[in-house]
Amino acid sequence: MERILIIFGSVTYKHIDMKKIKLLTNIFLLLALVLITSCSTKPAGESFTFAFMTDVHLTYERNAVPGFNQAIKTVNELKPDFVIMGGDLIMDALGQRYSMADSLYNLYNETVKGFKMPVFNTMGNHEIYGIFSKSGADPLNPEYGEKMFEKRIGDSYKSFMHKGWKFMILNSIEDTGKDRYIGKIDDAQIEWIKKELGSTDKKVPIVISTHIPFITANTQKYVGTTVASDSSSVIYNGKEVLDLFNGYNLKLVLQGHLHSLEDIYIDGIHFITGGAVSSGWWNGPTKGLEEGYVLITAANNEISWKYIDFGWEVKK
Repeated sequence: MERILIIFGSVTYKHIDMKKIKLLTNIFLLLALVLITSCSTKPAGESFTFAFMTDVHLTYERNAVPGFNQAIKTVNELKPDFVIMGGDLIMDALGQRYSMADSLYNLYNETVKGFKMPVFNTMGNHEIYGIFSKSGADPLNPEYGEKMFEKRIGDSYKSFMHKGWKFMILNSIEDTGKDRYIGKIDDAQIEWIKKELGSTDKKVPIVISTHIPFITANTQKYVGTTVASDSSSVIYNGKEVLDLFNGYNLKLVLQGHLHSLEDIYIDGIHFITGGAVSSGWWNGPTKGLEEGYVLITAANNEISWKYIDFGWEVKK
């Protein structure tokens, strides 16, 4: 039988028969596989944190600017990977003159520069310029309605990936044309969601951010247990939209609008309404809830969360 010399690491083996060669080859391949795996990038299950901050209602009044700056400071100290803003970024553009809406957007964009991590913005109803007739806005204004948000902030719906998780930020505001908005995901956005899901692995954990909630128990808690929620407080075609995610790994829906803190867990999905950075529009707690935001930890295909009271007190 032919003899062969094999060098394995720093050890030299002589006069080894073919069976031993095959065994050593298999061992080498196994060790190489272990080495490659251990040196590869971290898996998609790597844990991370992010903040969800909704209903800031930034204004020049009520000490809102120092209040928001204090919230930003505490976020920076916690060092989450990023921040998702849940809408109602400014006090109001719905019924304001252009000059005020313009000024509030500028104030918001300047203030959020204080964050030391990326910020992703969800559009709220208070970002819609001029759809209330008292604003005196011209519907032909190139920034009328949602266009002001799109010009000043960016797309009203979008997605991004982070450490194996997919985040989808939705636009849940619909102008009725009658001095009123409702919660709705429009047809164009539904088609976009279908395309996004079509290119998404069904095992990928998904997080949705929306201003107006898909599901809430607020009306039943504060008005009456058999009272239906109004279409301005929930997304009226919400079930149709949520059904698009059947068979996918939807883990979390982040919601705002109600200045209330709740966590509805159903069918493996957390629907978290995230309180309010401004609580009672910077006039103090509302529904007993202090000014704050939600800090979320994602790990092992699951989430955990806590509400952060950033220590703001109303200045008398």
